[in-house]
Amino acid sequence: MIRNVQIHNRVVGKIVILLIPLLVSACGAQSSEIQSIESITASGPPEIVDITDSHATLLFESDIPLACSVVYGETTAYGLIAVDSDMAGGSHSDHHPLMTGLKPDTEYHFRVQGTAADGTLYMSEDMTFRTPPTDENAEVNLASLEQGARIIAVSSNFGGAANDERWGANSAIDGNPGTEWSSNGDGDEAFIEIQLVDKATVVAVEVWTRAMTDGTAEIFSFTLTTDSGETLGPFELNDSNQSYPFEMGVVAETLRLDVVESSGGNTGLVEFAVYGEPVGE
Repeated sequence: MIRNVQIHNRVVGKIVILLIPLLVSACGAQSSEIQSIESITASGPPEIVDITDSHATLLFESDIPLACSVVYGETTAYGLIAVDSDMAGGSHSDHHPLMTGLKPDTEYHFRVQGTAADGTLYMSEDMTFRTPPTDENAEVNLASLEQGARIIAVSSNFGGAANDERWGANSAIDGNPGTEWSSNGDGDEAFIEIQLVDKATVVAVEVWTRAMTDGTAEIFSFTLTTDSGETLGPFELNDSNQSYPFEMGVVAETLRLDVVESSGGNTGLVEFAVYGEPVGE
C-alpha cells in the first residue's frame, strides 16, 4: 500500500509530494540483509520536490552516511537511476538525487536505496508520484540558451572547461537541472554575466545554487547588476534543493550575478532564469 499526500508550495508555485511509505520492519537484521530506509530517516520520510513535466528531485536525510540512489520508471521494472550530484562522490547524509527525462502527466514508480560503510543495504518499498501536464502558458525564460541568451563573462569554469563543456557556464542557462556551472574554486569571488535575448522589463529571476555534499560550493547570498550599473540585493538563498524566485522591477539587457556569501570552494549554479517582457523599440 502506498500513501501520497500532496502539498502545494506557494513560494515556488510547484507541487511538493510528501511520500509516506509503509515499509517492512527489519528489526534485528544483520548487516548483509536489506533494512528499511524508514529505520534511518528519523528526520522525516523521503519526499519528492520541484516536480515539473521533465524532472523531479528526491530529498531525504539519513541518520548515517549512505551511498544513495533512486531507481525510477513508468512501471515497477524501473529502468532509470539517479544518484546524488556531487563531483567528490562517496557516502553522505543529505540526499538530493535528481530524476530527469520525465514525461508530462505521467505516473512514475520509484524506490530509494542506499549502502552504508558496513555493507548494510537500506531500501524503501515502491512509491509513486505524478508529473504535471505541460503548461502551454508557461512564461518564457529570457535567459535561456534556447531563446538566444548567452554568457558574456564568468569568473571561471571548473578544470578550465569552456562555457559549453561540462561544468561550463552555459550549464547555468541550458534549462537542464541535471547540469551545473561550477567555478574553479572561486568561492565568494564567483560571478556570471548573461546577456538576455532582448532588453526587457525584468519582473522576476529564479536562482538555483549548486552545492557539494562536503558542505562547500553553496551560495548563501548574491547581488544582481544590470547593464546600466544598478545593483540589486543582496538576495538570500534558503538551500540548494531547488530554484528560488525573486521579484524584480528593472529594465536590463544584461544581468551579472555576484556571489556575496557562500560556503566557499567551487561555487556555481544549477540554473538561472529571467522572466519579463521585452522592451519595445
